[in-house]
Amino acid sequence: MKIVFMGTPDFSAVVLDRLNQAYPVCAVVTAPDKPTGRGYKLQPSPLKQKAEALKIPVLQYSKVSKEGIDEIRELAPDLVVTAAFGQILSEAFLSIPKYGVLNVHASLLPKYRGSSPIQHAILDGEKETGITIMRTVKEVDAGDILLQKRVEIGERETAGELFDRLAVVGGQAIVEAIKLIESGIAEFTEQDDSAATHCSMISKDDGILHFSRTAEELNRFVRGMTPWPSAYTYLGDKTLKVFEIEIIDDPDKFGEIGVSFMLDPKFDGDISKLDRCGVVVAADVKHGLVVTAKNDNAFIRLKQIQLEGAKKMSDVEFLRGRKIEIGTVLG
Repeated sequence: MKIVFMGTPDFSAVVLDRLNQAYPVCAVVTAPDKPTGRGYKLQPSPLKQKAEALKIPVLQYSKVSKEGIDEIRELAPDLVVTAAFGQILSEAFLSIPKYGVLNVHASLLPKYRGSSPIQHAILDGEKETGITIMRTVKEVDAGDILLQKRVEIGERETAGELFDRLAVVGGQAIVEAIKLIESGIAEFTEQDDSAATHCSMISKDDGILHFSRTAEELNRFVRGMTPWPSAYTYLGDKTLKVFEIEIIDDPDKFGEIGVSFMLDPKFDGDISKLDRCGVVVAADVKHGLVVTAKNDNAFIRLKQIQLEGAKKMSDVEFLRGRKIEIGTVLG
């Protein structure tokens, strides 16, 4: 079977690697190289790097349906596979391959149609997610489903960790899907549009921590924003990234931290500040960096952090070299 593969990020690179082992891919389509870093040096997409390592020809287009449709026609693929490609495909393009276009999507459709399904599954507190192999249509992620693979979400798993696991499952699933097509037993099921949910692209601005959330919501938020754009707040005039938090809801430890907060000699003793969110109530090597969240009988400890201009480290390591006053408000 002659297959063209299209994608951009690391997720698609992992899927390509697994697919190419079972079905050698004749060409890869990805976005043009983008300028990055201080020197704005052109950087190839992770998919291009993987394709070159596998010695697969690479085609690059900003809009493949306009710029590349003639080249794809000349290739005459039996099947086109997409994974995190990020471009809308025209009806004319979708009609080119004999078996159509299959998409590897990182959710259990119809839930989480869109560009950030992995992050939003964690943000929403889902217990499981998965991979869907579906037929691509012009409407985003709305095509008929060929197969799905379910994956449990770990209690402390970050979006990056889940991303890596789902990419492997996605590679396995697309190979299984192609085997079904080859054998002539592939059956597609129409999606229930009434059950569809949607998730938009995440931007850097979406990573800001709002401590007015509950401790559990903040925990999910940090996990969902790690590694990018990362959850962040402000300590003075500097950005403070947060990569891991711990919920402190143990009554004994909660009380100990509260007493420490009230007895700190440099704190003015205004107990009303406890009703504010993002207030530092402990900042020492014994307790770590602990702040208030929405009043749900829990504090949160910022366990892994990175201050602007410094390296990533534990809160305890950070506090060995820096003093944070009790009562400081983050944000």
